[in-house]
Amino acid sequence: MFKKGILTSLVLILCVALVIGTGRVYRPVTVEAATFAKGADISWVPAMEAQGYAWYDKRGNRRDILDILKNDYNINAVRIRTWVNPSSDYGNGYLNKSRSIALAKRAKDMGFQICFNFHYSDSWADPGKQFKPSAWTGLSFEQLMKQVYDYTYEVMSDLAKEGIYPEWVQVGNETNNGMLWEDGRASVNMRNFAWLVNCGYDAVKAVSSNSKVIVHLSNGYDNSLYRWMFDGLTNNGAKFDIIGMSLYPTASNWQTLNNQCLSNMRDMQSRYGKEVMICEIGMDYSEEAAAKSFISDIVSKTQSVGGKGVFYWEPQAYPNYNAGYRMGAWNRNGRPTLALEGFGYNEGSTPTPTGGGNPQIIYGDLNGDGKIDSTDYALLRRYILGIITSFPSENGLISADVSGDGVIDSTDIVLMRRYLIEIIDKFPAQSN
Repeated sequence: MFKKGILTSLVLILCVALVIGTGRVYRPVTVEAATFAKGADISWVPAMEAQGYAWYDKRGNRRDILDILKNDYNINAVRIRTWVNPSSDYGNGYLNKSRSIALAKRAKDMGFQICFNFHYSDSWADPGKQFKPSAWTGLSFEQLMKQVYDYTYEVMSDLAKEGIYPEWVQVGNETNNGMLWEDGRASVNMRNFAWLVNCGYDAVKAVSSNSKVIVHLSNGYDNSLYRWMFDGLTNNGAKFDIIGMSLYPTASNWQTLNNQCLSNMRDMQSRYGKEVMICEIGMDYSEEAAAKSFISDIVSKTQSVGGKGVFYWEPQAYPNYNAGYRMGAWNRNGRPTLALEGFGYNEGSTPTPTGGGNPQIIYGDLNGDGKIDSTDYALLRRYILGIITSFPSENGLISADVSGDGVIDSTDIVLMRRYLIEIIDKFPAQSN
């Protein structure tokens, strides 16, 4: 016990002391008390915009997606992830520090509250994978703790330079079994995970003392998982402010899972004295009526226990974006489903559109002339071969995915050829 106490003290001293010598010491600032977050994770937005995606409101007016979320659906908070050294892949990378901060500034300037999400990885961190950034793989555990502190402090400091002090900061994403495996795998060494959490926590507070730090798990209905994790973290001296949860039900079980999640939220509050937040929700876009009811109900239940907010994960995703993601809240024609009306809908409050009306998406029409012919086929071949990187049509990158699988590849070439020689009379994307 005495030895454990010495080690705990040493690691806390180490994480706090790491700020010394950075050359950039930020005086912690006061963050205004956050209101209940009706939120959206918008992390795919920069990549989707770079790919040529556009969004339209219910009336068919093209507008900034953040404007639609805020003014039509009462979204007052956004969640933004960051990866350490991601690839250029739009769906599974792209969002490095600079792009994440630029997105946060854009949102902050529009009046959104910010939840900033450190994955501590080069790509997805979730229950099935918590891989270290490639540049960190050779570090000892002591070096890894220092790296977590230094990296977190650097990103928070760069946010502060832009006047951004997030209301909430996640130290890890869906860390059901810890993070930064193998060192931080909780089932093997809960102490290590707790110490890594503390290094992130201390770095956040060194820059923005009133930002609330979240430890986030998936499966918000699973009370046994949460008790195991937060008993372990608490027993090992972990510091955090909020217990975050994910919840992805289906149209047939959302009522059951919402009730289980409510019971879990109550238990987390009473057992650990911590606040709670629903950091991610989603449901298949085709179940829009059920999704609307699900959102309305989980918002009400979270508010009933004093929870801090509910975030829909990537609502702006088109169906099957990134090779199969279907739990966004937008249709293929660029207009929203009913789902986000679970947060509320402001009829008649639509601001002046920033672009023209939404032309109907015509799959296969890549030059925007309203026809599907050999010109479009030639454009698609040139795109696949890398000769061109975009299409003449404003919605060409959407129209080119005639298979509806979220990628533009040789399958789309085959389907286009079959359509032109009249073997098929419509594309699979038209049925999705």
